[in-house]
Amino acid sequence: MDIGKTAPTAREVAGTAMTEYVLRFIAGGMIVSAFAILGDMLSPKSFAGLLGAAPSVALATLGIAVVQHGPRYAAAESWTMIYGAIALACYSVVVCHILMRFRLPALQATILAFTEWLVVAFGLLAGFGGA
Repeated sequence: MDIGKTAPTAREVAGTAMTEYVLRFIAGGMIVSAFAILGDMLSPKSFAGLLGAAPSVALATLGIAVVQHGPRYAAAESWTMIYGAIALACYSVVVCHILMRFRLPALQATILAFTEWLVVAFGLLAGFGGA
């Protein structure tokens, strides 16, 4: 601990947190808007939903992580996002399979397949590491 330095006050900590939220809001909004424009240019329009939220939020989060914590931290975070995306793809296949083969209602199929998402996501994280 450095002598002569004082601990930040509650107001300074709150101001830093508020600055981060404002940064996230602005960066996220700009990137969401860019992806929305890209989605509008593509055909069919169902791609617009794919490009609406997740990629833009991920990019904004990684940008803020680089600024606040450096590129090594952001690289580790990006791997966890990749693991989550792989788990989501597997989850989607399992849900479709359950819906088509067993004719379960959508809510039951998604709840059953959620365990698969957990196994894949945490299995990849345990096997390959990440944040």
